[in-house]
Amino acid sequence: MTEPNESKKRRQSKINSYARYSGVAFQMLAIIGLGSFGGVKLDEAFPNKYSVWTILCSLGSVAIAMYFVIKQVSDSSKKDND
Repeated sequence: MTEPNESKKRRQSKINSYARYSGVAFQMLAIIGLGSFGGVKLDEAFPNKYSVWTILCSLGSVAIAMYFVIKQVSDSSKKDND
């Protein structure tokens, strides 16, 4: 039978993981949103036929967001294993 402290620790660990990963998701959304917004503003300032700035900034912000997500997840998994 599990002790109440172990159950409480397990529950707290799940809550901490949920909070950490939901924060990562909001950070990812913010990076992609700001990148896309910047691309739209650049296209308004420098009009072109294919909205190149929006495309480039959107793809660049997705790459940056993925980098940060992978970095944070790997850092948190290293911390959990220690």
